[in-house]
Amino acid sequence: MTICNASQGHPSFFILQGIPGMEDKHRWISIPFSSMYFLTILGNCTILFTISTERSLHKPMFLLLCMLALTDLGMSTTTIPKVLCIFWFGLSKISYEGCLVQLFFIHSISALQSAILSSMAFDRYVAICEPLRYATILSNSRIGLIGLVSLVRAILFIMPMPILLQKMPFHANRVIPTTYCEHMAVVKMVCVDTTVNRIYGLVVALLVVGLDISAIASSYVLIIRAVLRLSSKEAHHKAVNTCTTHICVMLISYTPSLFSFLTHRFGRGIPPHIHTILGNLYFLVPPMLNPIIYGVKTKEFQEKVTKHICWRKEPITITQGRNPD
Repeated sequence: MTICNASQGHPSFFILQGIPGMEDKHRWISIPFSSMYFLTILGNCTILFTISTERSLHKPMFLLLCMLALTDLGMSTTTIPKVLCIFWFGLSKISYEGCLVQLFFIHSISALQSAILSSMAFDRYVAICEPLRYATILSNSRIGLIGLVSLVRAILFIMPMPILLQKMPFHANRVIPTTYCEHMAVVKMVCVDTTVNRIYGLVVALLVVGLDISAIASSYVLIIRAVLRLSSKEAHHKAVNTCTTHICVMLISYTPSLFSFLTHRFGRGIPPHIHTILGNLYFLVPPMLNPIIYGVKTKEFQEKVTKHICWRKEPITITQGRNPD
């Protein structure tokens, strides 16, 4: 039975266990983790560099792609460096304040990414259903405003999570059986009633992800209706191809996050090491694959990346002067 010392308040630090039951394999597991993290940094930095240096890509769709790349970098960098420190050096301690900061960034960036995916679906809707009004409805300044509103929304929804935890007493056992400070993992360390924390976390998930998925679904229902009205096979194929990239990114992003959310609350029968590994893959696989998907499926972006990779200097022609007579 764990001890609850309400007078002590919060501990000075927590211990992140890593992957429960697989501590002896941490070094080997770090190989694919570090490789995927490297590809994540490389791919998303390539997106940011290419779009920032190519004026022809300064369009709403690519600005949204920049925002997605920033959230991918933020999501992976918030967690993976600490995970690798646990795997390589056994540095499993994390300060109480550091844990709450990590918790805030994990969930706020996740909420921000969800809003960006919803905005990308709306962008596809306008491009297909209202092509003549696209420049009027979605200008670069409006995309910037959408990004700002999405950021403020994420902060306002997530900030109460660490605030509610701040003055609660915790169990004497400081070991968190995972590699990062996720909201429900920290809530389980509290030794008093956490009904408010649990309900608030559930409400935030339903409001943020639920509303965003509903907006995405509505956009694609309207897109499908518009596509079915197209008589030209070429136009039909172009419209479908335009949406395929976003659908792939959306599925890659939402599937692991929903799995992690559900298993934390209802997946008591799932082995802890399976849950922890899949939870970590959420911070690695989508950020790693998103640049690859856009590089393969978006021809305009692919051409610009290829241009930078295959850049060559113009050959220098040397003209020989005439010898003096």
